[in-house]
Order: sequence, then C-alpha cells, then structure tokens
Amino acid sequence: MKVGIVGATGYGGVELYRILSNHPHVDECIMYSSSEMDVPYSNSFPHLSDLSTHTLNKIDVEEIKKNVSVLFLATPPGVSRILSPQFLDSDVKIIDLSGDLRLKNKGEYEEWYKRPCVDEDVLEKAVYGLSELNKAEITKTNLLANPGCFPTATILGLAPVVEKKIVHEQSIIVDAKTGVSGAGRNASQATHFSETNENIKIYKVHEHQHIPEIEQALRSLNEAITCISFNTHLVPMTRGIMATIYASLTDTYSTEEILDLYKDYYANSPFVRIRKQNEFPSTKEVYGSNFCDIGVKVDERTGRITIVAVIDNLVKGAAGQAVQNFNLMNGFEEKTGLYFAPIYP
Repeated sequence: MKVGIVGATGYGGVELYRILSNHPHVDECIMYSSSEMDVPYSNSFPHLSDLSTHTLNKIDVEEIKKNVSVLFLATPPGVSRILSPQFLDSDVKIIDLSGDLRLKNKGEYEEWYKRPCVDEDVLEKAVYGLSELNKAEITKTNLLANPGCFPTATILGLAPVVEKKIVHEQSIIVDAKTGVSGAGRNASQATHFSETNENIKIYKVHEHQHIPEIEQALRSLNEAITCISFNTHLVPMTRGIMATIYASLTDTYSTEEILDLYKDYYANSPFVRIRKQNEFPSTKEVYGSNFCDIGVKVDERTGRITIVAVIDNLVKGAAGQAVQNFNLMNGFEEKTGLYFAPIYP
C-alpha cells in the first residue's frame, strides 16, 4: 500500500512518517508540501539523513489519486476544506488531522475557527475518529476526521462517567496543559524560548476551538451535556498533554468502584491504560507513544471526582491516532505498527 502525507514538513507530518515508514502494510510514503517542493525530505528534518531518500512533491490532486490509497492531511485548519471534497469521487481514503471535518455544525465551526467551513454534505460523510468510542463507524468510512489532541485526552478521561451518568453534566471543569509542539513548527512570540522557558501561561480563556469538539463528543454519549468549563495552559516542555478533570458525583461512589468502571469500559481498548488506586500518570510516561494513561480518585469529603488523563500530543493526539484509524479503516489489527513502549526518561 502507498500512502500520502500532505503537510509533511510539520511536526504532525514527520511523526506520521516516523510511524508509517515502519508500518508492515505500508510500502511507500509519498510526501507532499505546499511550502517546499523538489527537495530532499531530510533537508527539512536533518535527523532523517541516510534514513529517508524521499523528495517533497507538490500537491497535485490527480497525481495523488493515481498513486496513493490513503491520504493523510497533516495541515493547518482551512486546507482540508479545499482538498477533501476533491477526493470524494475517488477510491482514496482521507484521514484529516486538521480539524476542518470534526464539527458537524457548520455555523459552530465558523464561530470557533474564524474561517469558512466545508460544505455540509462533506461534513455528513465524515466520521469522527476517536478510535476507542467510534470503532464500528471508523471501519466503514473513507473520510475520517482525526480528533484534536486536547479532545482526545479529555473525552477519554470523561467518557465512562459521562455515559454512565455518574457525574452531574453541568459540573465538569477541565484544566489542561500542553507542551510547545502543540503550537506547530512555525515560530511565534508566544512559543519563543524566552517566553516559554521557566514559565506557564494560560491562553484562549473560554475560547479554545477544541471546546465545541469535546462537547459534541460528550453529548453523543449523554444528551444532557450542554457545556463544560475548559481552559488550557502552555508549559515549558516539548511534548505532552495532561487534562486534569473535576466533576461532582451524582451519588456516593468509592474510588474502587470508579476504577472498576474504567477498567471494564476500556477492556478492549489496547491504548488506554488505567492506573492503580492512588497512582496518577505523568506526561513523560506516555512520551513518544500512542497510549492514553488515566488515573482517577473520588474525593469523599466534597463528593467530587478527579480524573487525570495524559497523552503525547503528537502521537495519540495526532499522528498515532491517525495510524490507529488507518488500521481500522483498512481491516488491519488495531495495534499494527503502533504498539511500542514510550520513550523514558
């Protein structure tokens, strides 16, 4: 099988290349870029010297249709809106990492992303690719919206208690933190070393574009969900997301009961690992891997629950989950090419 990667010069693109170049069902990765063409891929990423002989190609839709079976769009928002519809009449399967296809409400996308949305008929065809919750639909689609990094950690952390109606729907508060690579490869004042080193900053307060995506997914599990409180912080590390989640319980539950619920809920999800009682995950423990690690504890004094979910934002939050969906869409075993240990320390 030949696969294509649009946006190959970004962090998500090179992480896709790292995983797919060792995937047993991928014969060739064809790299596409709108910023650099006809130059060696290793020019953009010198760490691939002698490992990659690929040359960056221009984005030519008809050429792509002839040469690839699956196309990954590791692009900023706005690109997939233009590219995705051009492949709907072909056999090319699309996995979009950009966010353009995630929200089913066109007006909601335009409000939060501040840009035009793809046509509604395209949105209707797209399947939301949170592998652990939507496996059956993923296996049948040719157009997949890969979830965002913050939504992946948050939704996986909340899904069991939201679906089972164990928490009050209006009480959910998410305090999320991310490494700098989540902002992409292009430099900016906000991600400059001098601005981020020895510093922690809250940003996009009550305005993060991932809020409606999280609410949409949670609402599919429990229609009583209307809105959540969600805020993000930039911390001085390269990779990783930690979502610390608080919610009020609807009844009296012990930590042991909640842990048993999580273990049962994710029993068939090989990339979700539930920690033992009084054990909480750190971002370093999933670094470079496709795992989402979750720890939970009930505060019997306040009647609230604390949930901690961690992922690597470039792997489970982007490229790794995209390959997980690639496996499901093509009938491969879900763990293929992905079941490797995190990098530690």
